[in-house]
Amino acid sequence: MFSKETYIRRRAELKKLVGQGLIVLFGNNEAPANYPNNPYSPMRQDSSFLYYFGQHRDGLVGVINVDQDTEMLIGDDIDIEDIVWMGFVPSVSDLAAQVGVMKTAPMAALKNLIEAAKVKGQTVHFLPPYRFDTKIQIMELLGIHPDQQKAAASLPLIQAVVKMRSTKEPQEIEAIERACDVGYEMHTTAQRLIRPGVTERFVGGQVDGIARSLAQGVSFSTIFSQHGEIMHGNPSGALLEAGRLALCDAGCELDDYCSDNTRTMPVGGKFTQRQLEVYSIVEACHDYVLQVAKPGVKYADVHFAVCRLMTERLKELGLMKGDTDEAVAAGAHAMFLPHGLGHMMGMDVHDMEGLGQIYVGFDEETRPNLEQFGTNCLRMGRRLREGFVVTDEPGIYFIPHLIDLWRKEGHCKEFLNFDLLDTYKDFGGIRIEDDLLITSDGCRFLGTKRIPYHPQELQDFMAQ
Repeated sequence: MFSKETYIRRRAELKKLVGQGLIVLFGNNEAPANYPNNPYSPMRQDSSFLYYFGQHRDGLVGVINVDQDTEMLIGDDIDIEDIVWMGFVPSVSDLAAQVGVMKTAPMAALKNLIEAAKVKGQTVHFLPPYRFDTKIQIMELLGIHPDQQKAAASLPLIQAVVKMRSTKEPQEIEAIERACDVGYEMHTTAQRLIRPGVTERFVGGQVDGIARSLAQGVSFSTIFSQHGEIMHGNPSGALLEAGRLALCDAGCELDDYCSDNTRTMPVGGKFTQRQLEVYSIVEACHDYVLQVAKPGVKYADVHFAVCRLMTERLKELGLMKGDTDEAVAAGAHAMFLPHGLGHMMGMDVHDMEGLGQIYVGFDEETRPNLEQFGTNCLRMGRRLREGFVVTDEPGIYFIPHLIDLWRKEGHCKEFLNFDLLDTYKDFGGIRIEDDLLITSDGCRFLGTKRIPYHPQELQDFMAQ
């Protein structure tokens, strides 16, 4: 939690941006994993509620009456049974005072507050819900069916939250930096453990353990697999095999802020020549972002600059051919890079994605192209501003079923060498990812220590 003044200032700014009406920010409740008394642990509070009200306890709702310039924390005090099992928790009024809110009320009062607002003709603003219990609560309070709540969510509130949370305050950047330092420990642990005969699940479990030991836990389910061509490959019981590549995409959450890094490593400790040729392309694309990402530049333009560089280098290997600009315009590069260069990051590892990616990653001049494979997966295209935190995560993947499909359809055949591509079906995939802070005149990677990724330093580290 930050200072009380931080939350007072944030709520005041939110009122100015929204302008009128009743803002209702729902906190999260505990969610049962497989039966009621076995919840997912630890409970994760809603990020926007945290941003404005700062409290982690379940069963809370923040209400801001913009027209009356009042704020209220809604929730019920816990009873003695909860105290016996979970320990003492401050009262709702004490929690409210910690973040500068003077008024509180029990949860039963929320219905009356909303009814009174509707009678006065006030707009009731809420964000798109993503948990079923919140959807049920909104249906009971506002009579909006869960299927219609995403469309009924307040666009002015979404836009205000996105505007505020996109630009990170210095204290937020410090928190992300600390999370990145734990990310360093997670990934270097994986690099020390990778060797033939160890299971994917063992390495993935050790990585998760670092996050649980040094932070609040992982910021997303750890990806660790020798099948790096699968974007979200979960650790399996498969044994690591010499000569293959292992991809680790992992991050932690610390003090409510996230890290997200990816490294790809040779299982035997040394890259083969073919692996090194492809790896060096991803390395060059990853580092090129440092040269071109800065305030005022559209991240979509950075993405396509990387795609052109990748295409040029893949042509040198004989995997692509033809005019580079025409190949990228046709989407031929998506055979190798079917996702975007990166996404916003902060309190959520895909920051604010639940508010609608069209509002978070794009604006009027950078609407995503949803018709083209690969380009339809861009999560971030808008103009960069100082204080933005985005991921830089180019990759090259050889997906056997995609190769077969495009060959069969003749898709982009003028730009792709399918005969040579067939020989790479056993290759896997490579991704290198770091977290990028946009500064006043450029950008820099976050984290006080860089996880090894340049080929020689990576091989030397793994050999220790």
